[in-house]
Amino acid sequence: MSSCTRRNLVLAALISPAAFAARAQSSWPSRPIDYIVPYPPGGTTDILGRSIAQGVAAELRQSVIVENKPGATGTIGGAFVARARPDGYTVLGTSIGPQTIVPHLMKGLSYNPLTAYAPVVLVGTMPHVLVVAPKSDFHSVQEVIAAAKRHPGQISFASGGIGTILQIQGELLRLRTGTRMLHVPYSGDVPAMQSVMAGQVNFGFLPLPAVLPQLQSGKLRALAVTAATRLQELPDTPTMAQAGFKDFVVEQWQAVYAPAHTPAPVVRQLNQSINQVIAEPAVAARFKQLGVTIAGGAPEVLAKRQAADYERWGRVIQAAHITMS
Repeated sequence: MSSCTRRNLVLAALISPAAFAARAQSSWPSRPIDYIVPYPPGGTTDILGRSIAQGVAAELRQSVIVENKPGATGTIGGAFVARARPDGYTVLGTSIGPQTIVPHLMKGLSYNPLTAYAPVVLVGTMPHVLVVAPKSDFHSVQEVIAAAKRHPGQISFASGGIGTILQIQGELLRLRTGTRMLHVPYSGDVPAMQSVMAGQVNFGFLPLPAVLPQLQSGKLRALAVTAATRLQELPDTPTMAQAGFKDFVVEQWQAVYAPAHTPAPVVRQLNQSINQVIAEPAVAARFKQLGVTIAGGAPEVLAKRQAADYERWGRVIQAAHITMS
């Protein structure tokens, strides 16, 4: 063996694995990034994901490919990303349900949403609106609760399905008021909204983007919003606190995650890129049209929000005895 070869081997041995990893990270991204959306095309999570992917692709000068993997209340796509290589080339754009609610309900889930991912960024939040049919006798939340107390089990509320944040809000209201109300699940937000519009169900907590056109056209009536302050879009509608129900701020949120153990420099770059994208005027305007309030911030902001909501909704699910069956 020549002295030159021997010297090269010694130098190679002195280079730590961390140095090799750092060298690999410095070239990221060198190929397209897969952005997994665990819902069908056309929904809010998908629309936001495509806006983010387009912006990040321009920021990083690399393709970002959106792939929809729907099913099992968002957990099929979630499981796919949890199993992916933690190299920054697979990320998850998801929402509050699969990350904080469904894990309490679905037995045998193959991953723990609190440990399976590296939080990247909290994209934004969406409030909900408690709505009734325009011909409903209810003109306030207090009237709904009074009726529920007079007629136990007869006042009904709609949701987009078992285990959704829409159901959880109705259960939270029921628990807070000591009433018995009937939950009527549907296969999505739109059929739930339609049932309320038709007067088939007494009320429902529904996302602002879905109900705003119906409220503006008089096809629904808003009794309260679940935001901390009144909404610019509905200035005459009180918050739940103003309606007499304190500590009832409930917001759906959208976020981006990478698989656990993704290198920190890659997570930071993703975080910075997405923060820049959602701050762009055109993107911000589109989010506003969807009723999304931009959040952003460091990965720790998302981690803290997820942990708090996971614990909060777990308590509600246990107290309300909610199951997926």
